[in-house]
Amino acid sequence: MANGNITFPEVINNFNVYNSGNKMVGVSGEISLADLQAVTAEVSGAGIMGSYNTAVVGMFQSISQEIPFRMVNKEFFGLMMANKQAELTLRSSVQNVNKSTGGTLSTVGMRIVMRGRPTSAKFGTVKMGDLMNASVTLEQTYLLVEIDGETMLELDKLNSVYKVNGEDLMAEINRQC
Repeated sequence: MANGNITFPEVINNFNVYNSGNKMVGVSGEISLADLQAVTAEVSGAGIMGSYNTAVVGMFQSISQEIPFRMVNKEFFGLMMANKQAELTLRSSVQNVNKSTGGTLSTVGMRIVMRGRPTSAKFGTVKMGDLMNASVTLEQTYLLVEIDGETMLELDKLNSVYKVNGEDLMAEINRQC
């Protein structure tokens, strides 16, 4: 903000999906990202008027991520390997507008990496002249979100990693355990 530039994100200009580094062309037109919901505990007792729920730092409920496919193809079955985690990467270009320059457009990269094993598969429908609308659902154990090369979120359930905005929220907890 020191230079007076006020930019804000407008839209995802374009994106691609990769499975373990290999581009999955034409797989999906839209992916709704899974929600993060913290594990909570109810706190009550002496000195507390009633009760409240507190989030347990670094712990999250099951993260179920559905990956839609226009058609069943080889990549679809590659995600159904129950003996190993799939690693999907979404790479997108975020279009920004700069208000201070009268609306100049720019873009930054956003990368989302997720790892998980399959928990379900929908083969969709077979209809002449139409899409199948199949999907594979992964149980995520890892999530990374980067914007313009900077790590904004990293969650690794299997390795006790939870970082937000560059701050390792599990560092002290991991040292104590």
